[in-house]
Amino acid sequence: MIQDQRGLSRKAILDAIRSAGRIARIDVAQATGISQATVTTVTAEMLRDGLIEEIAAPASDRGTKRGRPRVDLAIRGQAHLVAGVKVAHDTLSIALMDFAGELIGEYETPLSASVLSSADMAGELRTALQAALDKYAMPYSRLSGVGIGLAGFIDASRGFVHWSPSLTERNIPLQDIISEKIEVPVFIDNDANLVAVAEQYFGRGTEHTDFIVVTIESGVGMGIVLNGQLYRGDRGCGAEFGHTKVQLDGALCRCGQRGCLEAYVADYAIEREAAISAPHIEENDRRVATVLQAAKDGDEAALKIVNRAGRMFAMGLANLVNVFDPQLIILAGERMQFDHLFEESVFEDVRRQVVHVDLPPPEIVTHKWGDLMWAKGAAAYAIDQVAERSLREIGENAG
Repeated sequence: MIQDQRGLSRKAILDAIRSAGRIARIDVAQATGISQATVTTVTAEMLRDGLIEEIAAPASDRGTKRGRPRVDLAIRGQAHLVAGVKVAHDTLSIALMDFAGELIGEYETPLSASVLSSADMAGELRTALQAALDKYAMPYSRLSGVGIGLAGFIDASRGFVHWSPSLTERNIPLQDIISEKIEVPVFIDNDANLVAVAEQYFGRGTEHTDFIVVTIESGVGMGIVLNGQLYRGDRGCGAEFGHTKVQLDGALCRCGQRGCLEAYVADYAIEREAAISAPHIEENDRRVATVLQAAKDGDEAALKIVNRAGRMFAMGLANLVNVFDPQLIILAGERMQFDHLFEESVFEDVRRQVVHVDLPPPEIVTHKWGDLMWAKGAAAYAIDQVAERSLREIGENAG
């Protein structure tokens, strides 16, 4: 993490250029509060190292004044190539991006198993990255960094995975293991955090400084953005919404504990409960879609399962509102085609359970994301990390 004052200035200036798309030096100074002299010095360093480039200002902005035409600054896309990877239940999804955040290409491939050893995951990822780059005729040597999002308890600062449903091992330095295998810097985070990053860069969160993303996939995750910054907690294990407790000594969660929210609303929880409470549904057909359809058709056992999931989810969302009071809550994920958690009755339960003041409650919106969109969030995370490394190198050379 960049911490010295000049390093912080470099990051603030680069962020201002990225946020604006194209911007004049004087406007960078105004946006950041950094002196124009420092902006000139720092941007000269970035130009020298190829992180940014000068582009002529639009003709409409040049006016009729004589003299040197105004020149804007922009992120130089060709400075770096990054990949973002979403590790899903049975697939790897990859997004290739340039340093300016422009999507270059996408690639998906099945995993050999839903749970892998760290060594096997590293090997399959190496193969998939090569295939993705080959698809777009790009050399592997161009890759500057890889962002990886997967479910579980992850300390992003160390790239350390305490537990993940995708891995056979616990407490492993997965970032180091994969980086050694693929020979590229790797940056790992919880996949829900990276959805929040994607919403910040490309989605519904672009105009908000405080928002929460709740993801509904095979599990339940959450990403929190406060004052424009992703919040991870002291150990890197914050925002584990799916593992907040909603029932003492309740249903068994795949994390090993009991009473977690996820153990009532996740796909595996609904299918497990159907096996217990709705044995009349054929054993090989107790998928979520079947249970939901049975509930819509009036099956009492299925309806009870679905209604309980909705009530538990509403309780969890109301708790989020009462604790954080965010501007916006975004419900995202591939499972958005299942509407049982997003019905008006669920949102009405949330409104009944939040603390009431003389202001409307936070807006709750839905945003369907496919795995490739999650991968875009991982790529955006990789861009941030590669940028920090590049800025540190500039500081070391300047020092």
